[in-house]
Amino acid sequence: MSGAYGMPPEIEVTADGPIRIVTLNRPESLNATNHALHEGLGALFGRLDADEEARAVVLTGAGRAFSAGGDFSYLDELTKDDGLRRQTLVDARSIVTGMVQCRLPIVAAVNGPAVGLGCSLVALSDIVYIAESAHLADPHVMVGLVAADGGPVTWPLLTSLQLAKEYALTGDRISARRAAEIGLANHVCPDGEVMESAMACARKLAALPRRTMEDTKRVLNLHLERAVLATLDFAIAAEDRSFLSPELRATLDRQLAKQKKQD
Repeated sequence: MSGAYGMPPEIEVTADGPIRIVTLNRPESLNATNHALHEGLGALFGRLDADEEARAVVLTGAGRAFSAGGDFSYLDELTKDDGLRRQTLVDARSIVTGMVQCRLPIVAAVNGPAVGLGCSLVALSDIVYIAESAHLADPHVMVGLVAADGGPVTWPLLTSLQLAKEYALTGDRISARRAAEIGLANHVCPDGEVMESAMACARKLAALPRRTMEDTKRVLNLHLERAVLATLDFAIAAEDRSFLSPELRATLDRQLAKQKKQD
């Protein structure tokens, strides 16, 4: 079904009746974000919204991770190619607004680490099931980047402003239990049961009266949309600037050298 949505191989879309299962599909890289995956996500949620037969979405990752953040080679390209960076930031805006405005309820099945963009996708989902061994983290600041589509944009509406500041500024890991305690996840599941639990929730949502469910989601997400639109332009401009930061360059040089040794 990915072909029907025009998605690259990095994003798999399958159907289970009225439920659309979206799988981030770079398991060999822990579903780290490359250009194809990021661009695909920018288009995906508008296409899901237009699918008249769809009633709910389950979002998960292939293999051991939900998404391990940005691929360092991709980040390196973004520091050197102004056109690619501009397109990536346009896609970042589309991911955020697309998820916030999507009429379908989005249930995240967080099967493993959700870092960087992965963490952002979790925060933008409507209901979150997280595996016991999984964790969230938004380490943008640690590597010298501003998170235009990340925790600083969404977390203040999901948890306290003080906690959002702590985790966005430090990049510290948030365990599954802690995520549920502070409002960044709804349910913690045994590792082997997270997808089953998310699918059960999606089926329940898909069986509700369609118009009332979608309108109720819209009422709730208007709060989020107003906050997002108030911060997004500055966040994107700040992330664009941060791609030229010496701290990011130093981080990328270290990581790429490490990868080269491993190869």
